[in-house]
Amino acid sequence: MLFALALLAGCQTSTGPTILASTPDERPLPSGYTCCNLHYEKDWISDSNYGGLPMIELGTPAKVKGYGRYRVTTEIDGRPMWLGLDYGRDEPLERFAAKLIVPDDPKRKLAAYPAAVQRAIKAGQLSVGMTKEQVIMSVGYPLTSETSSLNLPIWRYWLGSFDEYQVAWDANDRVREIIGSATVLSRIVYKP
Repeated sequence: MLFALALLAGCQTSTGPTILASTPDERPLPSGYTCCNLHYEKDWISDSNYGGLPMIELGTPAKVKGYGRYRVTTEIDGRPMWLGLDYGRDEPLERFAAKLIVPDDPKRKLAAYPAAVQRAIKAGQLSVGMTKEQVIMSVGYPLTSETSSLNLPIWRYWLGSFDEYQVAWDANDRVREIIGSATVLSRIVYKP
């Protein structure tokens, strides 16, 4: 009984969320950098990655600290944060964490892109002609619940709960078109 009370008492600390378990967690704890621009609300980064929220820049130092139910405890740029599988819950947490926290700094790849593409990615915006890798760097991965494969011809994203936009791919896996309302497109399409 005392052990159970100790577990409950330790679930929240002044430095942020912690995950405690009765048995050691053997899952991998990736560390490195954020794969892409991630959007957050307080200490929560949802797999929806709503583009209208504040942004953590790609290449920010990050590490996984532990796993919970549909959530991953992380430290991003020294700050405790949660990664949450709010929608794509069929995806294993380990894969979700490994997609978002990568061992190599993506800023190295970013530096090799044309200047206009670099500016678009840094702004969290898109332009026709971008590659899949560039789109992911800029706006993150699409929800697995809405875009079950990165080989689909259209990926679905949201700026907010009701502000959907779509990225349509050409035969060479480059952005052919960005589809959405005029309001959404004014915020997501890069204007050089």
